[in-house]
Amino acid sequence: MNPNPGRIRVLVVDDSLVIRRLVTEALAQDPVIEVVGIAQNGKIALEKVAELKPDAVTMDIEMPIMNGIEAVRALRRSNPRLPVVMFSTLTERGASATLDALAAGASDYVTKPSNVGSFAESQANIRDQLIPKLKALAGTRRVVGAPQRPPAPAPRPPRQRSGPFTVLAIGSSTGGPDALAAVLPALPADLPVPVLVVQHMPALFTRLLAERLDTGCPLKVSEAAEGDVIAAGRVLIAPGGKHMLPVRKGSGMVVHLTEDPPENFCRPSVDVLFRNVASAYGDRVLAVVLTGMGRDGEKGAKAIRDAGGEVVAQDEATSVVWGMPGAVTTAGQADKVLPLPRIGPETAAALSRGPAPVGVTS
Repeated sequence: MNPNPGRIRVLVVDDSLVIRRLVTEALAQDPVIEVVGIAQNGKIALEKVAELKPDAVTMDIEMPIMNGIEAVRALRRSNPRLPVVMFSTLTERGASATLDALAAGASDYVTKPSNVGSFAESQANIRDQLIPKLKALAGTRRVVGAPQRPPAPAPRPPRQRSGPFTVLAIGSSTGGPDALAAVLPALPADLPVPVLVVQHMPALFTRLLAERLDTGCPLKVSEAAEGDVIAAGRVLIAPGGKHMLPVRKGSGMVVHLTEDPPENFCRPSVDVLFRNVASAYGDRVLAVVLTGMGRDGEKGAKAIRDAGGEVVAQDEATSVVWGMPGAVTTAGQADKVLPLPRIGPETAAALSRGPAPVGVTS
């Protein structure tokens, strides 16, 4: 039982004294967060979780005795809903280990400062990354009772779409790698449309994520590059640090990547992708908004629906954080709100059907 129900109680796990100090002092600057303990490795972390019952855990990956990935696996057996935020390095090894941790059940990650020479700058970096994630994840866990019934989608008169869907656009963030790993393998190898994905991640991470998803998906999955042909049966993931949009070339479409300013503090941005697919493909867009923090995708979903396309949002119960799909849903811009296990099969079915009246869902 939390003795301070208004505060988020956090256990900090790291074998580095410097990082533990950085994290604890960064978190101490927020009145809502209380560091209730520290641990030097995963084994001690498991003992501290049982003893202190924190609301969230920050977890290093590389530690002696029991590393962070092993600790996450053990925690998920005893505490399946406890938010765990990993500390990652911006290296290929660090990115790969972070994806392993997310696959093991970690909720999210932040990048560890590469230079701890400037203590104040490193502390600010941790504070700005970590505190919003802890609040979103721990806040989700504290919701009491069943999720509220989402509002009905904004009404629009039924009308015939000009043809079958010709593109699938997906946006995701916190919890997205696992959600994508559930949705994409449910799409058939002969999918008649291309798939464009924005997942909020740094550049190196998006490449490794694409490689991992490719191994478990009947479709070809890759990180998008400038000029890539947008073709049926191909999944293109926006590279970290760049917006992705389709542009016409001859009779087809190709990828254009930009370093235009972030939108919703994100680059790549779901809104940028959705807005541009709506412009390029009109009423023949099917979009899916998966789990994630923030509101990225809300305005883009409206653009898609205004053009006559359709939007599916992941439901609250199966989302790690119901921020992005929740924003789309509460704004009345979701044609359907579905649990994660149904999104892949229903999306595959919708993409294989011919045109149906817009605004009428089965």
